[in-house]
Amino acid sequence: MNVISCSFSLEHNLYETMSCLQRCSKQEELKQIHARMLKTGLMQDSYVITKFLSFCISSTSSDFLPYAQIVFDGCDRPDTFLWNLMIRGFSCSDEPERSLLLYQRMLCSSAPHNAYTFPSLLKACSNLSAFEETTQIHAQITKLGYENDVYAVNSLINSYAVTGNFKLAHLLFDRIPEPDDVSWNSVIKDMNKEALQLFHEMQNSDVEPDNVSLANALSACAQLGALEQGKWIHSYLNKTRIRMDSVLGCVLIDMYAKCGEMEEALEVFKNIKKKSVQAWTALISGYAYHGHGREAISKFMEMQKMGIKPNVITFTAVLTACSYTGLVEEGKLIFYSMERDYNLKPTIEHYGCIVDLLGRAGLLDEAKRFIQEMPLKPNAVIWGALLKACRIHKNIELGEEIGEILIAIDPYHGGRYVHKANIHAMGKKWDKAAETRRLMKEQGVAKVPGCSTISLEGTTHEFLAGDRSHPEIEKIQSKWRIMRRKLEENGYVPELEDILLDLVDDDEREAIVHQHSEKLAITYGLIKSKPGTVIRIMKNLRVCKDCHKVTKLISKIYKRDIVMRDRTRFHHFRDGKCSCGDYW
Repeated sequence: MNVISCSFSLEHNLYETMSCLQRCSKQEELKQIHARMLKTGLMQDSYVITKFLSFCISSTSSDFLPYAQIVFDGCDRPDTFLWNLMIRGFSCSDEPERSLLLYQRMLCSSAPHNAYTFPSLLKACSNLSAFEETTQIHAQITKLGYENDVYAVNSLINSYAVTGNFKLAHLLFDRIPEPDDVSWNSVIKDMNKEALQLFHEMQNSDVEPDNVSLANALSACAQLGALEQGKWIHSYLNKTRIRMDSVLGCVLIDMYAKCGEMEEALEVFKNIKKKSVQAWTALISGYAYHGHGREAISKFMEMQKMGIKPNVITFTAVLTACSYTGLVEEGKLIFYSMERDYNLKPTIEHYGCIVDLLGRAGLLDEAKRFIQEMPLKPNAVIWGALLKACRIHKNIELGEEIGEILIAIDPYHGGRYVHKANIHAMGKKWDKAAETRRLMKEQGVAKVPGCSTISLEGTTHEFLAGDRSHPEIEKIQSKWRIMRRKLEENGYVPELEDILLDLVDDDEREAIVHQHSEKLAITYGLIKSKPGTVIRIMKNLRVCKDCHKVTKLISKIYKRDIVMRDRTRFHHFRDGKCSCGDYW
């Protein structure tokens, strides 16, 4: 569009100017329209300024919002509505901190607050996970008398929940005399363990769950691996004939995929009439979780044949799928096609996928060269992927070098020290291993304990490594002793290389590995579930070699399918084999 070609014969014709503005798609065109509006005096009209800024803020063009800031800064004494407009615009942008800076300027101006100022500020706090700023805004809300305003309180609940302060979120929620659907949705969101209970409480109240409530509850099921409750919500959705919008469709696909049911995820995908890029991406991500690299690439190609252009998140999903299944050449081709064929600049996540892809495949020197040559500064995640690969492939020299780099970059992450100490121990360098653990202790950094969960009859049971707090722990230990004898009869010998501590002998290391959280959870599942049913486990860390080996044998001996979701992917165990093909 050539904006200059728009007829401006009636230079003060507001309708004609707004019409040109709506067709504007480039900053150069926007500048031309702005210049014409300045020349004709239209920018003296507060209504026109509001319309112009609203257009810039709602535009999908990334350079329109900064231009709106320039125009706003040129306004003489902007009113409250304009301040709120700009704060809202930046709260949903890639720079939410600018909303807080604008608010500081607003405080110094003579513009008064109103109830609509705070939801946008709190949205910015949520996007920044900024707890301290949330408490400061909470104080402002109370000081200015908005503590009973439903919009402000709902936003506060959401912001506290997002920043992990669930007690404060609950406290505020409990003070609302008659919570509306937004109140319920705010407190449900991001509180996975309590979300489903709250969703059921919402049903028992006079408030009907809407699409947002259902999406939040399904997201909680996905994070918790609560398949049965997710199925129940899906059934509720169908019975009440709630319209399946794009968001609900994507969340359902994600829920089934993260609960280990890819066939159900595919069925939901097929039933979505208008498949968005988000729906395709959710399905491809699901195939990635489950190690189905070929299927992920197939869907990636199919979506393009259907005229759907992949976005940066789609590329992350398909590259992850390649990494988890060892499709090195395919992954490299897809990565290098991003900028060449799709005009998408790879982000740090995409570079991380390639490092992980090369590292898992044992191409450690190539992975190192890739990091050294990448245009972005490598972060701890990039180096961490290479360090894990060094440990898997026993490259001690390179692992020690990367370990030093990682601890310098990220000195407060326990996993970095653990990997580095284990690299030293692998090379029998006990002094260096002890020194690394000493440094870890001095920094006050703790190792994240292994944790596994299993959902049985609507109740989630949690087990920590070496944990004896479960009320049925004696029964679990007794069952495990029986299982261990059967395992040994079937050729089981413990894999102890993941327990590389020089401070314990082999017997002690064996005792440690037998108390890993996933073994406790699987044992409990065998005790409590019916023969022939699937056992579903969620693990917060990567499954170790011994637990992987044991789970394969258990699936064969007890004739049970076991689905385990660890930190990065799914493992489907059946008849002594795992879907990952021992490549994880």
